Amino acid sequence: MTDLDRFLQDPKRDELVRLAREIIDRSGVEYIYYQYVSITGRIMGKGAPANHWERMARQGLQTWIGGLTNVQPDRRGNLIGFGPHTHEIVTMPDPETFCQLPWDRRLARVFCTVFHMREDAARPGALMDADCRGTLRRIHARFQQDHGGLHLRHGCEPEMMWLRRGKDGGYDGGPTKPNAYHVDQFEELAPVFLKTVGYGKAMGLDMIQGDHEDAPGQLELNFTFDEALRTADRLTSYRQICARVAREHDLIACFMTKPFMRMSANGCHHNLSLWTSGRDEIEALGHDPLPGAPEVFTYRRGGTNTFLDPANPGHWLPSVLGRHAIGGILAHLPALTALGASTVNSYRRMMDTGLWAPVYADWGFQNRTCAIRVSAPGRVEYRSVDSMVNPYIMAAGLLRAMDDGITRKLDPGQPETRNIYEAMEAGKVVRRLPSNLGEALDALAADTVVRSAMPGELYRLYREYKSAEWDQFNATVSNWDVERYLDCLP
Repeated sequence: MTDLDRFLQDPKRDELVRLAREIIDRSGVEYIYYQYVSITGRIMGKGAPANHWERMARQGLQTWIGGLTNVQPDRRGNLIGFGPHTHEIVTMPDPETFCQLPWDRRLARVFCTVFHMREDAARPGALMDADCRGTLRRIHARFQQDHGGLHLRHGCEPEMMWLRRGKDGGYDGGPTKPNAYHVDQFEELAPVFLKTVGYGKAMGLDMIQGDHEDAPGQLELNFTFDEALRTADRLTSYRQICARVAREHDLIACFMTKPFMRMSANGCHHNLSLWTSGRDEIEALGHDPLPGAPEVFTYRRGGTNTFLDPANPGHWLPSVLGRHAIGGILAHLPALTALGASTVNSYRRMMDTGLWAPVYADWGFQNRTCAIRVSAPGRVEYRSVDSMVNPYIMAAGLLRAMDDGITRKLDPGQPETRNIYEAMEAGKVVRRLPSNLGEALDALAADTVVRSAMPGELYRLYREYKSAEWDQFNATVSNWDVERYLDCLP
């Protein structure tokens, strides 16, 4: 029996397929996007009319494997990862992720798991290890198995900028001033964020606090934390929502990490905690009936947060297990940086001094000058991650690092209470994170633990794709080159 056979024989699957059909018929859905996630976090896929739903749920959709690497060439014109002669794959819908799209109720989406084709000569019907979403699911399941049901719940802080679109289609300034927490500037973007919040709630995002950040048009709109895969799916959905709202308001939804120097970048801090037990509860978010499968609106509630010290649960100092998890992240920070700061532009954020960039491998309580801070009792904020992150690969990497810390009982040392730069001036020796994408990729290549978050083909593809990006950057003449050297007399 193949992986695909086992996937289709899940006893819950038939009922979920039937439930999706009810939503289709009740809501008037005419067309469905069957989407999977590339190695950079981009949504890829195909569409099909809704009357073919049952057949697609049974047979899947055949597509070309190059979609996993965004069908992109390197600077020599060769397709990254796969040649034009490479085999195709099959994407199988996960009916528990079926959801109507609120901006056009004729449309719905469903996430897919990626398999080798049934006819593949080498691995017929096998799971694709280059499917980052499926890989996170499997790595998290293994983590839970190895640690007695311990599981990751996390939330993220997805900063992005709403920028005006010029007559040429490019960027033409921000619609607001770079005033952090300024309610009047927040109010300027009320039509945008209210629509974003409304669409989010219709797609299962329990939207909570938001604010204007300190760059033009920069907002942070947060949603409730949850189990790792759901959080990654919701961040992916949030990006799709922002892109749609931007089109409706003739704006650019900018997730580029660092569009402007001397202003804050678009970070995406991950707030982490490890839990045991708990129960899944549906949060309808005002919808009756639900416009999607119940899983889309489900959150893990209750249980035991193992990052809290049971002897002193209100204290900032994490439990022994929590400190070991921090120790694991600190030990693997250089390699993790290649996942969280995944683009050439990410390192503009790291190099812009005076803006609390998380460039030093240390931790502390509410200390924004460290790469890891305890942001509240029972919660650790991983800061070396930005808005261009692939959330599935990032979560898998963090799980592997925490697994290593817990297994080897790694001690993170004492939390730093000083500004890290002042501590270093006083003589503290702290490891610096990579300064550019090339250094980060080298650190990833040397770290077998973090690389294990990308098993099989996934690491090869990630390395090849990102190395091509670094190579293309180094082979490009930029405005900086021209401004510095054009009329230079050496």
